[in-house]
Amino acid sequence: GSEAASEQGQEEEVEDRLKEHMDNLLDKSAKARQAALQSLRLALSSKTLSEFLLERRLTLTDSLEKCLKKGKGEEQSLAGTVLTLLCLQMGSGPEGEEVFRSLKPLLVSVLTDSTASPSARQSCATALGMCCYIAAADLE
Repeated sequence: GSEAASEQGQEEEVEDRLKEHMDNLLDKSAKARQAALQSLRLALSSKTLSEFLLERRLTLTDSLEKCLKKGKGEEQSLAGTVLTLLCLQMGSGPEGEEVFRSLKPLLVSVLTDSTASPSARQSCATALGMCCYIAAADLE
């Protein structure tokens, strides 16, 4: 009994930290946004969080969109990586497709922007390819 309670407590703690990182994506400071993106990258690559993310995918998608639009270099690169991981977590169902469809034009925009940093363009290219492979319902 106490193991289950302790496990649930840890789960809630992880979710609280994730919510905090998601809130920090909207911070005015680029450093704070980058730190939040790095923390989210780490969390999404080390643990399956699909239930948690399912409820918050629109909020996270909106925040990633802002990071891709307004951010520069490292921030855009991290946002592309987090988007790829989000797509992986959502899977090939309608939720993953929705995330991909909403951010695809922005990924293409950063990818084709010759003024964007090479790392941002590379990250967006990877995100585009992976998300397309995982979540695109339209075969084209």
